[in-house]
Amino acid sequence: MKIYGLQIDSVWESKTPNHDKITSLLDRAKPETGSLVVLAEMFASGFSMNVAAIHDSDTHETQNFLSLTAAEHKVFLIGGIVTKDASGLGRNESVCYSPEGKELARYCKLQPFTLGGEKAAYVAGEDVCLFNWQDFTVASFICYDLRFPELFRRAAKRGANLITVIASWPDVRVDHWLTLLKARAIENQAYVIGINRCGNDPKLYHSGRSSIFDPSGKLLADAGSEEGWIETDIDLASLNEYRKALPFLADIREDMLP
Repeated sequence: MKIYGLQIDSVWESKTPNHDKITSLLDRAKPETGSLVVLAEMFASGFSMNVAAIHDSDTHETQNFLSLTAAEHKVFLIGGIVTKDASGLGRNESVCYSPEGKELARYCKLQPFTLGGEKAAYVAGEDVCLFNWQDFTVASFICYDLRFPELFRRAAKRGANLITVIASWPDVRVDHWLTLLKARAIENQAYVIGINRCGNDPKLYHSGRSSIFDPSGKLLADAGSEEGWIETDIDLASLNEYRKALPFLADIREDMLP
């Protein structure tokens, strides 16, 4: 099966033009029916701390867009959205919709980015989130989560073999982005797709570099720094064979896990 990642320069705090960018890229990419398509963190607004301005209001603009787009293209679609928590703070979430437009999974970022002010504006999530796609077990993560390998290990122990990381990762630390994506793939013997934004927000430049790594850490696709998409075939049988030949996950010491 194929996975796709769409990389855009998100227009700041303005949903409609970002929805339009995704629509245009999907029309060009023509993803295969039943494939998995991944969009970046807060793709419809940029990584803003202004929850009041960007959250998905009572009209659910971005959630409806994702649902309708998944159904139109007959794909499984993951995108980053902002909703409001009961506390009044935001929830930075990754949501997946099925080819029927139904919500399959919803994950809230476990590690808000303290340095960027996110911890003051958004609540932390409760647990990792897994769902099934084409016999793969998918675990969703968001940006700063990538620096905390224990979160990924928890997902791997629960069966994850395909990991998605949606992000708004700045160019100043892009080497960390690529290195950590590769590390999460190697240590969990899983496919990893990391989808980042490109371009400038009011504070930082983002060089994109959305990437896909195989379970051995081999780079399968790199989007570079411009708007566009990446795609690749992934194979569950070869992943299982790789894990069987190198059964490292079986040697995890449960008493050493957090």
